[in-house]
Amino acid sequence: MRVLGIETSCDETAVAVVEDGHKVLSNVLSSQHEIHGRFGGVVPELASRAHLERLNPLVEDALAEAGTRWSEIEGVAVTRGPGLAGALLVGLAGAKAVALALDLPLIAVNHLEGHIYANFLEHGPPDPPYVVLLVSGGHTMLVHMPEEHRYEILGQTVDDAAGEAFDKVARFLGLGYPGGPAVDLLARRGNPEAVRFPRAMAGSGDFDFSLSGLKTAVIRHVKAERAAGREPSVEDLAASFQEAVVDVQVQKTVAAAEATGVGTVLMGGGVVANSRLRERMALEAEARGLRLLSPSPELCTDNAAMIAAAGHFRLVRGGRSSFDVSVEPGLPLG
Repeated sequence: MRVLGIETSCDETAVAVVEDGHKVLSNVLSSQHEIHGRFGGVVPELASRAHLERLNPLVEDALAEAGTRWSEIEGVAVTRGPGLAGALLVGLAGAKAVALALDLPLIAVNHLEGHIYANFLEHGPPDPPYVVLLVSGGHTMLVHMPEEHRYEILGQTVDDAAGEAFDKVARFLGLGYPGGPAVDLLARRGNPEAVRFPRAMAGSGDFDFSLSGLKTAVIRHVKAERAAGREPSVEDLAASFQEAVVDVQVQKTVAAAEATGVGTVLMGGGVVANSRLRERMALEAEARGLRLLSPSPELCTDNAAMIAAAGHFRLVRGGRSSFDVSVEPGLPLG
């Protein structure tokens, strides 16, 4: 079974063809980082226009790269939320047009579910139950999955998401957009113990996160140092900030796995590409006897292969969407 996947939730236009839910035949993407970089963040109207310009050519590119004819596609999976309303509308309209024209089933997919199913592309479907750490530009949450397509939210951020915090700190430090990769790169040359930034909610006794105060702490520290006539090391700041984020995420993920009694932990979302998070989670999982699965870095960021994979597993269980389905920018997981 070959499924065409379309993802346009934010600033990446992506199309993929995936076979049997795990074999990636093509996974093409057009980034908008150059468009939004000069603004320090995503401009929704510009994102929607770019999706309109790039979607049709990318669909043709994905089919060509996959060596697939339209007659071989058996379903069309598309992101319906969460994300930017205008951006989502472009992808959903395109998917509906294809599905209607070819009389194919349409599968509307939750973007967050896509990040979970990115793991299935490389590892195959692991036996549930598992705990999932989802960390991206818009979300930071811990999810218990007792079985496929069943989600119990254990905790989530009460303010900023991890990716949002990375972008805001990077912008303050003059590192540009997107901030996550820039901070990760600088942090490798810095001392993570140079500044002891706060680990918000580390001892809260629940699985929620808070990152707004950490961002503020970085800004205050830099301003205080400069007021005292000292210019702080950007590398040390990046490493110390990153360590504070990772510390809490690792601690709470392990605690969630122990509280639910699961033996497998999955990670998903753009922030999972962070090298320090991957390193720390791998060490902690090994120490606790947990099986840890995470997508390769290129499948952590927004892509259409993960949407096609999630759509495949819904389709084989009989799931499909009506053609009056609409986008839902705040779509909750589950």
